[in-house]
Amino acid sequence: MSDDLTQRLQFCKTLPSLPAIAVKIIDLANDPDVDINKACEYISLDPALAAKILKTANSPLYKTRRAVDNIRQAINVLGTHAVIVTALSFSLANSLMKQPNQANNTFNSNAFWRRSVASALACRALGEKLGLKNPDDLFLAGLLQDIGILALSALVPEDYGPVFASTIDHDTLVINERAAFGRGHDEIGYALLKQWHLPAYISTSCLVSHEEPASKEMRPAIHACVAVSGHIADYFLCPGERGRIKAVTKAAESWLDLDSSGLVDVIDIMKIGVVTIEDLFEITIHHPSEITGILAEAKELLTIQTLSRVRELEEKSQRDSLTGANNRGHFDAVLQREFDLSTRNATPLTVAMIDLDHFKIINDTHGHVVGDELLIATVRAIHAQIRQDDTLSRYGGEEFALILPGSTSATSRNILSRLKDSVTAISQKLEDNRTVSVTISIGVVTNMNGSTCFESAEDLLKAADLALYAAKHAGRDQIAVWDESLPIT
Repeated sequence: MSDDLTQRLQFCKTLPSLPAIAVKIIDLANDPDVDINKACEYISLDPALAAKILKTANSPLYKTRRAVDNIRQAINVLGTHAVIVTALSFSLANSLMKQPNQANNTFNSNAFWRRSVASALACRALGEKLGLKNPDDLFLAGLLQDIGILALSALVPEDYGPVFASTIDHDTLVINERAAFGRGHDEIGYALLKQWHLPAYISTSCLVSHEEPASKEMRPAIHACVAVSGHIADYFLCPGERGRIKAVTKAAESWLDLDSSGLVDVIDIMKIGVVTIEDLFEITIHHPSEITGILAEAKELLTIQTLSRVRELEEKSQRDSLTGANNRGHFDAVLQREFDLSTRNATPLTVAMIDLDHFKIINDTHGHVVGDELLIATVRAIHAQIRQDDTLSRYGGEEFALILPGSTSATSRNILSRLKDSVTAISQKLEDNRTVSVTISIGVVTNMNGSTCFESAEDLLKAADLALYAAKHAGRDQIAVWDESLPIT
C-alpha cells in the first residue's frame, strides 16, 4: 500500500490546499536573497496574519525593548527570516486546523493540534537553551513533525482511526502504521512537506524524528531538538502517566546530551511562552490554573532525577566494578567515621579482615573467569548474612574487609561464623560439570570491647590484619580473634 499512498497523497482532496499567502511565504522561505519589501507586502495581504506577527513580536517570546507597530519594524527587530518562518507557522496551522475530522470520530484533531503546538513550543525552548540560531525554524519544525498523521487520517480515514486510537505513544504508532499501511506518518509527512515545497530542513526533521539518534557528527541540532520535543509534549499533555518523564530524560540525553538540570531550564523557557502560544494559535493546551502546577511538577521530577543520578554516580565511584562490594577508598572513609563514633560514644566497633584461602591456586588451575565468579559469589554470600548498616569492601585481590558498627566481640563472632559457613557452601560449577568451592580465613578485632581501646583507626585495622595472619598460620579456614598476645608494633 505504501506506493499507492504516496501517489494518492498528490491528489488527496480531503487535505486542504495551501492558501495563496502560504504558497507565497514558502517561496520567500526558500529564497536565500529574499526581498524585505516583498515579505512585508505578502504578509500584509492577510490582515489576520499580520496582526499575529505583530502580537508575536511584542510577546515575551522576544525580549524586544520597544513596541513593534508594523511588519517592517517586526522585520527590523526580529529579522527577515524569523518573520517569514513565523508567518509560515501561523498560515499553515490556520489552514490545517480547519481540516474536518475524517476518521469517524476516532481521530481527535484537537488532541493532535494540542500536541503539535506543545511540541513546537518545546522545540523552540530547546533551541534557545542550546543557543541555536533561528529558534523560529525549530518552532515550525516541531509544529509540523507529525503532519503525516493528518495526511494518513485523510487518506485512509476508516482504517487509520483504529490504528491511531489504539496506540499510546508516537514511536509505537509509527511501527503500527508501517505494519498496517507500509508507511509511517514520518515518511508520509516528509512526502507531504516536500510536495508543499517546504525547506528541506523542515521536511527532513519530520522524517528523522522517530529514528535512533545518530552520532554527534551526523546529528543536525534541529533534527535532535524535534525528536526530543515530541517526548516533552507527551509529558506536558499527560503529566500523570508513569514513565513519561523518564522518556523525556532518555531522549534528551541520547539526542542532545542534555541532562535533567538542562531540561529544567527548558521547562522554565516553555513557561514564559505557553500562554502567548495558546493565544496566538487560539488553542488551549491546558487550563491556565493547571499549567503552573504541571511545569512545577516536571521541574521537581527532573530535579529528583538529577539528584538520583548524582547519588548513583557517587555510589558507583565507591564500588568495586567486579564484585559490587565497596572499594578501598570507601572503606577507609567509613572506618575512620565509625572509629570516631565508637571512641566518642564508647560503643563497640568490630572490624574483620577476610581472605579467600589458596585463591591463587584456583586461578592458576581453573582460570581467572572461574576465580572472578567465585569472588562475586563470595560477596553475595556475605551480603546475605550482614546487616544494612554493615560495610563490606574489597580490600585488594581476594581480600575483603568488613565493618560491623555496634557489634561486640561475642555478637560479631556469631555473625562471622554464619558468614563463613555460607561462603564454604558455595559450589561453583565448571564446564566439565565438576564443581569448585572455597574456604575463608577471618581475622577479627573489636574496639571498646571491655578494656580494649585502640588509639587510632589504623591501629584497629592493623590488629585485624594480625588476627587474619594468625588464622592463616593456624591452618586457614577458621576465625581468629585479636588479643594482646598479638602486639601492634
